Amino acid sequence: MGKKVIGYIFNDKKKKLEEKKFSRIAKKLGIEIIFFNLIEKIDFDNIKDKAEKCQIFLNDSGEQIAGELAKSLKLMGKKIIEDPETAYYPEDKWIFFLECQKNKIPTPKTILLSSGIEGAKKELKEFAQWPVILKRVYGCRGEFVERAKDIQEAIDIIKKFWAGEKEDRTPVIAQEYIKSDSYRITLIDGKIVQTTIKKRGGWKASGCNVTRLRKFKLDEKIERISKKVAKMSKIKICGIDFAKNNGRWLVIEVNAQPSLKLFDCEHDKMIEGVLKFLIKESSKKVNK
Repeated sequence: MGKKVIGYIFNDKKKKLEEKKFSRIAKKLGIEIIFFNLIEKIDFDNIKDKAEKCQIFLNDSGEQIAGELAKSLKLMGKKIIEDPETAYYPEDKWIFFLECQKNKIPTPKTILLSSGIEGAKKELKEFAQWPVILKRVYGCRGEFVERAKDIQEAIDIIKKFWAGEKEDRTPVIAQEYIKSDSYRITLIDGKIVQTTIKKRGGWKASGCNVTRLRKFKLDEKIERISKKVAKMSKIKICGIDFAKNNGRWLVIEVNAQPSLKLFDCEHDKMIEGVLKFLIKESSKKVNK
């Protein structure tokens, strides 16, 4: 069948540790990787010849433009991980909450706010969860996530989120604040491959605010919920963040493109697991 060729989508000025490790481990497995950098020119004519050589693509970028490239590649008949039409792409935090409710998956209390300040103010007063977490429905690495202690601070945060947006304001959700470290479970193809406690630096336990990491033991409930979320979201390589409230697991969000380098000693093993999964997926038919 010849050598497997994987397209790797990333977004940086040059290849960094992650891309270099993927190259090295792919070579060991007899795989060729062709890189697609979102910073470079990515029009159809420019990528067509390179893309034709690839049996499958891994999107390792959380940027919204990566979704446009993924859709373009799918129109060319290419298989993408994550598939932009079947997975939450990019992850919509409000739709994710509704899907959790529909599937009886425990989450913090959450509401979608109006696109006007006065409406949002009224809804926050009725929600009456103080302090409250405010999030734009799209965002990664903890960006556009803030905590407000009262209504005035909440309105100030929303105005900051909407700065420069007049007619097409990005939706914002308000969420019950759970004082907890962040418990991350990483899954590949529905199988749990890693657990991580992200210790809080201040009130936030995500993004760049994590101060230290350690593992935790799975229990039957969190294992069952994790697999249910992975199946529901249809994200093949995903990281699920949990909080713990009075012994009860609550799902905060699901993430595509989860970090594979949370533990240096497991970084190579995680990358190898992803590459072996991609080899297996590349032999399956593309969904039309």
